[in-house]
Amino acid sequence: MNTGSECRLVDETSRDVVQELELTDLTIDHVLLDAPGTSLLVFTSVGCASCRVARRELPNMPLAVQRVCWVDAGDNGGAVQRYEVFHLPAIFVVRDGQFHGPLQARLLAGEINHRLLEALNRAPDELP
Repeated sequence: MNTGSECRLVDETSRDVVQELELTDLTIDHVLLDAPGTSLLVFTSVGCASCRVARRELPNMPLAVQRVCWVDAGDNGGAVQRYEVFHLPAIFVVRDGQFHGPLQARLLAGEINHRLLEALNRAPDELP
């Protein structure tokens, strides 16, 4: 479990670039509840090759989201348990503090945006 309370802004160089945040067990709820708009919550791990691809590709894709929130699954077991993460990378959709569930798609902008719309059409729930 990560005991640090940091929430770091990774990159916000342009309005066309998706904002990236690094979240921890201690910051995840506060940030997601307060963040306006749509967030992709992405659980990754250092040793996961698909996770490295996701980290490289997602921020540069034309996605219909305001931010990508990264959670290191290895350091944040509490969030992994609450979100019931069983595979990596694991992607979830949160809009205006409401949980819209998992997003399963290949790392292609069109497919992600399509699945994102499907997720946002589901009835929202509280964050896990």
